Amino acid sequence: MDTPRRRPVNLTLPEDLLSEAKTLNVNASREAEAGIRMAVKRAREEEWLKSNRAAIDAHNKRVEKSGTLLTPSWAKD
Repeated sequence: MDTPRRRPVNLTLPEDLLSEAKTLNVNASREAEAGIRMAVKRAREEEWLKSNRAAIDAHNKRVEKSGTLLTPSWAKD
């Protein structure tokens, strides 16, 4: 598997935060990357929900009106 090409960027962070991270041996680049990955994931999830809202609402209305299409054996009385 190919490793994605990396590119240097400039970030502006509060001095005290960066100083504390350095004191605690926190890799700021790695943690910034992890935070950005999570933000991108959340943004994609929100975008997907927004673009599929009508279908989700229609499905929920149908289930509310008619119930689920299949009832698992563990859910039966």
